[in-house]
Amino acid sequence: LVLPESGGEDEAERQMASLKVQLPVIYIVECALAELWMSWDVKPAMVIGHSMGENTAAVIAGVLSFEQGAELLMKRGELFDRISEGTMTSIMLPPSELEPLLGECDLAGINGPELCVASGSISDIEGLEKRLAEQEIDFRRIDITRGAHSYLLYPILDEFRACLSGLDLKAPTIPVISNLTGKLLTDEQATSPDYWVDHLRGTGRVADGVDTALEAPWLSLLE
Repeated sequence: LVLPESGGEDEAERQMASLKVQLPVIYIVECALAELWMSWDVKPAMVIGHSMGENTAAVIAGVLSFEQGAELLMKRGELFDRISEGTMTSIMLPPSELEPLLGECDLAGINGPELCVASGSISDIEGLEKRLAEQEIDFRRIDITRGAHSYLLYPILDEFRACLSGLDLKAPTIPVISNLTGKLLTDEQATSPDYWVDHLRGTGRVADGVDTALEAPWLSLLE
């Protein structure tokens, strides 16, 4: 894989070009690993994915075909290329303590009891990081030039919904844990384009989803 060198004003364009290659590769590898384990008779009792990974989980669960999952992923990449530049930062705080500090930023993800991700424009994130630094709260900027799961996605949501409306969404044959709710995905949600639009825009509640998985004491986790 050969990508343009980084640097200067072209960094955002270089990163988006990289993502157009990286995201499909990640998707293909995720699906291939799942199929490999299942070929060894290791069958999933339920599946969960982080953000884009929930699309892969939906494919494994039969909500989408592999080809439809790839189509949706390519549309996602195309649409992200059009939105205004933004960024994200990872913060060592529980959501209840982070939310009063967010300002214009959005709570993009809850990845652990005390690990969240904020998203927004570069200036919004810089303002948040300044407030965090003043309170000596640990954070780390994520190397990304788009504000995923933030208000910056509003201009592309209708087109994303239109793409979803053209897909044959089916009820899952394997339970899927939703990032959006942290609970099991219902048949109605799985087959609704609006759910997947909200999933793209809303907060990813991965920590809640892991808690839901761990409610089954017999479960073994495989990443």
